[in-house]
Amino acid sequence: MSTVVPQVSSELTWRDTLARWALRWDIGRSRGAVEPGLYRVGEPTPESPVLVTANYRMTFDLVRRDLGGLDVWLLVLDTNGVNVWCAAGKGTFGTKELIVRAAKSNLSSHVTHRTLIVPQLGATGVSAHEARQLGDYRVVFGPIRSRDIPAFVAAGMKTTPEMRAVTFTFAERLALTPVELVGTVKGWKLLILLGLLAAGWLLDRSSLATASQPAAAYIAGVLAGGLLTPALLPWLPGHSFSVKGALAGAAAGAAASLALGSAPLGVAAGTLLAAGIASFVGLNFTGATPFTSPSGVEKELRLALPAQAAAAVIAGVLWIVQFFLG
Repeated sequence: MSTVVPQVSSELTWRDTLARWALRWDIGRSRGAVEPGLYRVGEPTPESPVLVTANYRMTFDLVRRDLGGLDVWLLVLDTNGVNVWCAAGKGTFGTKELIVRAAKSNLSSHVTHRTLIVPQLGATGVSAHEARQLGDYRVVFGPIRSRDIPAFVAAGMKTTPEMRAVTFTFAERLALTPVELVGTVKGWKLLILLGLLAAGWLLDRSSLATASQPAAAYIAGVLAGGLLTPALLPWLPGHSFSVKGALAGAAAGAAASLALGSAPLGVAAGTLLAAGIASFVGLNFTGATPFTSPSGVEKELRLALPAQAAAAVIAGVLWIVQFFLG
């Protein structure tokens, strides 16, 4: 007995757009998941293609938007509200969930074929031969971008080299910056900023410019790591994200310190602290770019974290020395 499959529109409303922008700014991310299961887009028949995606709302909305004009089934896996690529790396967008979700959705009662179109970026989590063994499903990996799905389906489920090419353009990099910047005013990061403000004021109550140097360097480092580093990524020297972030942070920290009229020791301290903070924030983008690997990220973390901590400690020492030297 087949169950009723809910239908979703390929047209996004202003509320959908607003929700997507809210997620970009880390607002309501705890509510950023949709119900996993099977959905109809258009008027699919038992012979219509079955596409697979994650239950992260932004992913779900963009996929259904790009399916406009098609009559397809959309199988949404339970990835705990995480996008396809990250969920595949964590294992939630995986072969087992694919088979289980197909069974729970009673997929076989709605379609007459056993072919599932899985996003290319989900390939690290989904094994085609295991899907065949566990559920007798044939897995076809589709294009990188959902906007290429209509052309992919029209071509008989064949991809072109362009459909498989991974990009990390200027616009794609900037789209990731809001969530990083918003994260700096939450939790322990906010406490660090408040602590630096308090420390600066205790060190020198006579000058607001001098007292604000540590906080200004911290803010400069956050902006350099969360905005300048991704924006200037191809042009910053080196291959390591931590090094690229450190260079951007050093420049921003020195500029902020000089703008406040800092003494040489203050400039050196501000440069060091901003470099360390920017290096740390810049490292977060290793999980957003297609140019890194888990082993490479682990190696970079082992090397970068001690250097970042040392930069912060030395910066603090320099500010204390500056205070006693007057």
